[in-house]
Amino acid sequence: MNDFQAIADRVEIEALRGEFTDAVMMRDRPRLASLFTPDGALRMPNIPVEQVGREEIIAGGERLQSLWDFFVQNTHPGTILLDGDTATGRAYIQELARTLDGRQGLNYAVYHDRYQRTVEGWKFAERVYEVRYLDTSPLAGTAPHAAQGSGAAPADATRADAPAAPAPAASFADPASAEQLERAAAALRAGGFAAEILDDAAAARVRVKDLVPEGASVLTGASETLRLSGIDEDINAGGRYDAIRPRVLAIDRATGADEIRRLLAGPDYVVNSVAAVTETGSLVLASGSGSQLPANAGGAAHAVWIVGAQKVVPDLSTALRRVEEHALPLENVRAQAVYGKPSAVNRLLVLNAEPHPGRGTVLLLREAIGY
Repeated sequence: MNDFQAIADRVEIEALRGEFTDAVMMRDRPRLASLFTPDGALRMPNIPVEQVGREEIIAGGERLQSLWDFFVQNTHPGTILLDGDTATGRAYIQELARTLDGRQGLNYAVYHDRYQRTVEGWKFAERVYEVRYLDTSPLAGTAPHAAQGSGAAPADATRADAPAAPAPAASFADPASAEQLERAAAALRAGGFAAEILDDAAAARVRVKDLVPEGASVLTGASETLRLSGIDEDINAGGRYDAIRPRVLAIDRATGADEIRRLLAGPDYVVNSVAAVTETGSLVLASGSGSQLPANAGGAAHAVWIVGAQKVVPDLSTALRRVEEHALPLENVRAQAVYGKPSAVNRLLVLNAEPHPGRGTVLLLREAIGY
């Protein structure tokens, strides 16, 4: 390789790294994915994220970018070591970010890169992101939302530093729009969940029978959605499944606490609802005792969540408000009637992604059901 070729290669690789930052800033996910070889990998262990192949990079980018209020990335030149048609290098990154749920900060990071020469030019074979410094202090500046071409809100939108007006509690009972359901479903899929939009609870009742094989051990949550839809009765009284809840209720709690704990923690399937699902792809479950949360978190081999349309909210902060302001008061009424004592949000589970794609299925309904 002559010196001119080496210089040309270095310039092209440096341009590739700049193109990466521009695609991220412009939220151009197809262009971002095109900068990688077909089997290229983007790995961010600190988050954690691992995307292999262009389709995963597009979907993962959609998932991450749906969480942003604003995001700024600067790339600074690093090393490039050429070796024929391959190369390695490092690029140095400075980022400012704030997410829709209020997380914010400044970080400095390193991309550890492998590059491959292709017929289309140099591409990333792998980028591994390593955070070297992270400051989560509130950011002092503001981020005026400009043109939509940058992925931001319209210019006349509320400023990022202005607190959003709280949604009235009554709105937590109103069904989400078709667009909101589609956004939530897309974000869930980007996070590794399977997500389907169904017309109503009757359709969900049929779909659960398709998803849960006969004879499987199944734990149902204490859910009004399951009770009102008939899914609870199908599972716990229909004889089709090895139903966990009736077995637990038959065990003496004073002498069989360990057996109860084991039964609840690791069934084949958990079928439940949630308190809220966000348009950014998070599921929020609340519990007084916490007994049903291990199976939902990952103890069950498979999970199916049935979610009424009124439970879809824009972001995580709104989801937490929905738990406290809407779901808890209604659950208090039920708990007083069933258990003779009020409920409480003693345990809270937030599922931001499914690390084992295919494990979790979310059935989003166009109708409101449960609370």
